[in-house]
Amino acid sequence: MDEMRPTPEELLKIAAEVAQAAAVTARRMRADGVTGVDTKSTSTDVVTAADRAVERQVVAALRALRPEDTVLGEEYGDTRGARPAGPGAVRWILDPIDGTVNYLYGLPEYAVSLAAEVDGVVVAGVVRNAATGDEWRAVRGGGAYREGRRLTGSTQTDLAQALVATGFGYDPARRIHQAAVLAGLIARVRDIRRFGAAALDLCRAAEGSVDAYYEKGLNPWDHAAGGLIAAEAGLRVAGLAGAPAGPDLVIAAPPTLFGALHEHLVRLDATGGP
Repeated sequence: MDEMRPTPEELLKIAAEVAQAAAVTARRMRADGVTGVDTKSTSTDVVTAADRAVERQVVAALRALRPEDTVLGEEYGDTRGARPAGPGAVRWILDPIDGTVNYLYGLPEYAVSLAAEVDGVVVAGVVRNAATGDEWRAVRGGGAYREGRRLTGSTQTDLAQALVATGFGYDPARRIHQAAVLAGLIARVRDIRRFGAAALDLCRAAEGSVDAYYEKGLNPWDHAAGGLIAAEAGLRVAGLAGAPAGPDLVIAAPPTLFGALHEHLVRLDATGGP
């Protein structure tokens, strides 16, 4: 590796420090009372003053540490501006508060998700539950960890006995299609869980506290860090029919479950609908 190019481990260290400070801000602002509530894509897709404040804090911290890098954030978009992306360029992918509806209601399921991407490949990622302090992290090729414990995913081999997490979009028409997919799947698995924060769902799949996860409609900031953590825990993270994980669908499951879950999601047209 070029001596001037940061290692994934160096980027992970930065991500962890920045995410920890951001999580403190998110939790403090929640304790002070949620303010500045607005909506985005639909009347149920909320954003708060804390989402914006945490994103500004993270961008400022990253600029101070690595001024040439860019940031893709959920609330303010891409900071690339006039800075060209050359070989070895680092882009940070940030969800300042993943699980904003949970945050709004005071449910302890919201997280800061921060990933580092080099030449278009995510190489380091941290997801920190701001409500509880739980943290998951990974570097590409170096495994995934929670509090120093290496993660290896679920050992379940039978989809009928699998606990599967999922989520839903905010557009009513999309939810109707996602509900139809769920209705066709639920009799094929042990049960379904819907926690409301994609990054945390991916981390749960990585540690095996759910057996698998799927969702349509995710943005890069929803799954960049969590997807790396799941993949480094040994899960297969992909879309349908050979497509990469992306807005059409993200599936994260151990290889022993991926095929059967994938087959059902193809049959149910999980990538269809609006």
